[in-house]
Amino acid sequence: MLFGKDHVKRYQETDGAEGHEWNGTVTLLLTTVGRKSGQERTTPLIYQQDGDDYVVVASKGGADEHPLWYLNLQANPEVKVQVKGDRFKARARTATADERPRLWQKMAAVWPDYDNYKTKTDREIPVVILERA
Repeated sequence: MLFGKDHVKRYQETDGAEGHEWNGTVTLLLTTVGRKSGQERTTPLIYQQDGDDYVVVASKGGADEHPLWYLNLQANPEVKVQVKGDRFKARARTATADERPRLWQKMAAVWPDYDNYKTKTDREIPVVILERA
């Protein structure tokens, strides 16, 4: 996992005072509902704001399969998001073909490894938009 359970715990306990800034970028917490278990799963993800929306990338380090959190939100796009101390419900959707290039560039500007990840896989790495409910 990218950051691990300790990252999530400290982020939640400190309203992001610990964990929001990570390795020169920023992270949010995304909570999805497990498509098989029905249990909530929280994942820290690098993000950027785009207007009122938040953008994350389902890269899984360039693996050939999507990350579990992405599969979960495909099954149930109603998610919870925490950015620092701001906790809110959101609806997740995959960026359209028209939106994706601009948003990919925006995300790769803050985490250049995204461009490396896309060379490791034949799948198109999804860019996800989180729209506040």
